[in-house]
Amino acid sequence: MPDAAPLDAAQIEALLIATGIGLLIGLERERVPSARAGLRTFALVGMFGALAAMLGGQLGSFAPFVAGLVIVALTIVAAYLRHPDPSDPGTTSVAALVVCYCLGAATWLGHAQLAVMLAVATTVLLYFKAQLRGLATRLDARDWISILQFGVLSLVILPILPNEEMGPYGALNPHQIWRMVVLIAGVSLAGYAALQLVGVRYGAVFVGVFGGLASSTATTLLYARQARAFPAASAMAALVIVIANLVMVLRVAVIATVVAPGVAPTLARALIPALALGVLGALWHWRQLPERGGAVLPATGNPTELKTALGFGAAYALVLLAAAWLSEMAGSRGLYALAFASGLTDVDAITLSSLRLYALERLELGVTVTAIGIAMLANLAFKLGIAAVIGGRALGARAAIGMGGVALGLIGGVVWVGMW
Repeated sequence: MPDAAPLDAAQIEALLIATGIGLLIGLERERVPSARAGLRTFALVGMFGALAAMLGGQLGSFAPFVAGLVIVALTIVAAYLRHPDPSDPGTTSVAALVVCYCLGAATWLGHAQLAVMLAVATTVLLYFKAQLRGLATRLDARDWISILQFGVLSLVILPILPNEEMGPYGALNPHQIWRMVVLIAGVSLAGYAALQLVGVRYGAVFVGVFGGLASSTATTLLYARQARAFPAASAMAALVIVIANLVMVLRVAVIATVVAPGVAPTLARALIPALALGVLGALWHWRQLPERGGAVLPATGNPTELKTALGFGAAYALVLLAAAWLSEMAGSRGLYALAFASGLTDVDAITLSSLRLYALERLELGVTVTAIGIAMLANLAFKLGIAAVIGGRALGARAAIGMGGVALGLIGGVVWVGMW
């Protein structure tokens, strides 16, 4: 039988990492009195997984890995059968031990970074058992429907759509259009979830941030109504509205970075002055608050409802077609008119359409940034009008201090970009 080759540094490192993964997960299991496997057991199982993968590689067979997996599973199940605990059936520890074995094998096979990441995620899931259970019990039917619908949008519909340009001007790509639907629904769902988790405990600032993620228009409308009903709360309402619309600007910047990274640096030069002046306005409103707290949650619709997603997808496609046609027929002026009209009610569609046309090399960089800036200016003007008409002139004047600063910053930023 030929002599085995000595272990190299990478293989020794893989064995150490596999053992360390077991130590990490096992350390968390030590804090659970009913667990039948702890620090040493998990460390040995992680090392066992790496050794099984090594033997499988030497023999050119999956048999050592499969046999080791069966042995680990049967051993821990037998331990719980011999010493049952009515309060803990042990299913979590069994699953964790099997995962630890597989992560040890993955480490030997060259996936050490992924294995360490998954080990940390596994430990987090094990440690926060009570918090996760509490979160699950707080979710109502509407929350579960939102999560499941987002899964349908992203994991069922998106993969089956064709990924090719079609339609007039080659501007329509079904897969790309639906990817934008998933992106917007995901951002809105994150804001909606944050609102439900944070609640009102952290006051106007957090509600303004998460309300802006979920829907800055809905947040503006709700707090305009609140200021109308309770004039004494107008200072707090103005702060929430200003923060929500600041988040709208940040949201556009993040979307641009994800969708078209080449636009992000130039767009940032246009948005930085707006954000700076807006933050100053928000700080001024914060100092005007007679007392902290008292914020209520904005009532937002289901952000992942299929009807809502289809509506946004249709609007995005129509704006994309209109933008391509106007840029072809009337040049940048036609696109700017469309950006203003579309931005009054929805800044996302024209933003994504402009970024898409830029990616197709149908728009220049400066024109793209200017169109996005005009859409945001129109959107700010529309929501400032909501604040003034529904909340009253006093709220409109207060909100104008922050939102006007954002608008002035946008104008200055767009002009600055145009000079480069």
